[in-house]
Amino acid sequence: MKATIHQSTLEVIQGDITQQDTEAIGNAANSALAGGGGVDGAIHGAGGHSIMSELKAKYKGCPTGSAVITGGGNLKARYVIHAVGPRYSGSPKDPELLSSAYRKSLELCTQNKISSIAFPSISTGIYGYPVEEASRIALKTVMDYLKDHPEIKLVRFVLFDSKTYGVYEGVLKELTTRK
Repeated sequence: MKATIHQSTLEVIQGDITQQDTEAIGNAANSALAGGGGVDGAIHGAGGHSIMSELKAKYKGCPTGSAVITGGGNLKARYVIHAVGPRYSGSPKDPELLSSAYRKSLELCTQNKISSIAFPSISTGIYGYPVEEASRIALKTVMDYLKDHPEIKLVRFVLFDSKTYGVYEGVLKELTTRK
C-alpha cells in the first residue's frame, strides 16, 4: 500500500528488509550495537562483517531512542541506520522513545542526503512492543517528519509477516483517510 505525504511516498509492504534497494535500510539495533537476532541478525548476516567492524570502530553504543549510521556492506542499500527502540514496559516513556528512534533515523537521512529508506517494525519483535501501538507511532512520526522534509522521497516499511503487514496497512489507511 502506498500513500503520498506532501511530496513524498510512504509505502507498506511485506518482504525481506535485507533485499531492499532503497539508499538506506533501518535496523532494529540494541543499545550495545552488538548485533543480535531477528532483523538485526538478518541485516548483519546479509551485509557481512564490514557493518559490525564499522560500528565497533565508530561508536561505543547508542542510547535508546537514538540512531547511528554505517555503510551497507554487501547489502543493496548503501547505508544501514541502526535505531534503538525501547523494550516495551508500558511506561509513558515508551512511545516517546520509539518515536525518537524513527525521527533520529530520518534526521540521519536528511544529514547524509539519503532520499529513500526502508524500515522494519522497530521494537515489536523480542522487545515486545504491541504492533498496533508501535505501527501508529512509527507511521505518525514518519508522516509528521515528511511534512517538513521533502528531500526524503520514499519511506518504506518492510514487514516480515502478513499479520504485521495487515496491522500497518490498516493503520496507514486510517491515518491517511482522516480529515
